[in-house]
Amino acid sequence: MITSRSIFWHRRDLRIEDNIGLCEASKNSKNLIGVYVLDPNLLNLNRTTSEAKNWFLGESLLELQKNWERRGSRLLILNGDPIKLISKLADLIQAECIYWNDNIEPYEINRDKIITEKLSKDKRKIYTFLDQLIVNPANIKTNNYEPYKVYGPFYRKWIDIINQTNIANRNSIQISRTSGKIQGLDEKELSLIKNSDLNYCITNETKPIYDLLSLNRFKDTNLCPCKPGESESKKQLNFFINSGIINSYNQARDIPSLESTSNLSAALSLGTISCRAVWNGAQQSKNLATNEYQTNAIDTWIKELAWREFYQNALINFPELEKGPYREKWLNFPWQNNSDWFEAWANGLTGIPIVDAAMRQLKDSGWMHNRCRMIVASFLVKDLLIDWRWGELFFMKSLVDGDLASNNGGWQWSASSGMDPKPMRIFNPFRQASKFDEDGNYIRKWVPELSHISTPNLLSGEIISAERNSYPKPIINHKIQTSIFKELYSSIK
Repeated sequence: MITSRSIFWHRRDLRIEDNIGLCEASKNSKNLIGVYVLDPNLLNLNRTTSEAKNWFLGESLLELQKNWERRGSRLLILNGDPIKLISKLADLIQAECIYWNDNIEPYEINRDKIITEKLSKDKRKIYTFLDQLIVNPANIKTNNYEPYKVYGPFYRKWIDIINQTNIANRNSIQISRTSGKIQGLDEKELSLIKNSDLNYCITNETKPIYDLLSLNRFKDTNLCPCKPGESESKKQLNFFINSGIINSYNQARDIPSLESTSNLSAALSLGTISCRAVWNGAQQSKNLATNEYQTNAIDTWIKELAWREFYQNALINFPELEKGPYREKWLNFPWQNNSDWFEAWANGLTGIPIVDAAMRQLKDSGWMHNRCRMIVASFLVKDLLIDWRWGELFFMKSLVDGDLASNNGGWQWSASSGMDPKPMRIFNPFRQASKFDEDGNYIRKWVPELSHISTPNLLSGEIISAERNSYPKPIINHKIQTSIFKELYSSIK
């Protein structure tokens, strides 16, 4: 048993239970404190995050602090450059060991490499673990030992590894709050911290978190379906499973007016719940399923978990995806990038009801239904002829569940610039509305000025001027614009 002072650095694992790195740190040291660094590079509202996501982060950290206190220790909140602050904290309290769970984004990988080198020079021991993914990316390779570039073969290999090794259940680590207290900072160590130049960014209370929350103006928390904190994430997973919603996921997941998804995307992104917990929840549901329809529905949800890991594997193996398209021919596409059209799209004022409903949902709630994400992405790229990277950035600046790998993967899929072997996809927004919002309930909820329009006209967008009230006319003609897009696409090499 190692009894030296140790630090566990929380990153995208804002939970006490089923946390692989924290479990190992707890086994090896009872003299353990937690730390979270508010990294400006990850809190940039102009590039990397949103007010909604920062709200989710802040509220989750408040709960995580309380959970550390219940175990007899504390979670310190630092504000600044992790490369400097982690090392400085380790120096102050003479921590011999630092533990964390690995991340997969290019910035994080490079940052962690620098921190590891710095701590190693100081003769400190670093222990890192894979917690963010069910299957280690090093184990998912083709027969030629190359990373998968197509989802279908990736999924088959992914599910085969899980089934053969029972890895998800084996890694499901429960850290009980009653399993023993951890020794926190003593008065001498607290005094050292208070009197150091860390004082401006570390406190016994939660000032850094409240500062984070006050600087972010996300107010419509009641509209956001993603609920922050470890306890709420567990409740949402249990509700998704026990209510039977998961048993009809196969069909209902595409209907944006229904409460038919797990709403766990933000929880998985920031780690208030583990990927193993949601996998095991799905397995519990399959054990209780009474017919093939329910089993197929649960399998469809499991495939969504695999999509998440596929996109994360893609970013690990092809970090250049962060900056541009996977298919190089898209580097030469002659985007029109009409800024007025982009503003109309961003504010839900395109005159295309299903597109505007989705964009208003995003603006008001910080979240958008996945079917609608595909609709608005296709419309931006293939109707408005605007660079998909504009939309990708806008989503990161708006979504409560903004995640580089999933967001980039989704946009490249919609733009046909990514790892997708199927022919070019162009979504007709009117057909999409008729198929997935056939009663117009979703559109009427988010575009209330159209609530009086008959359903056929609402779905087709054929609304006469006298009935529009303040709602704008369509800014483009779908048939004409997609014809232009096809011509431009066929001309690029």
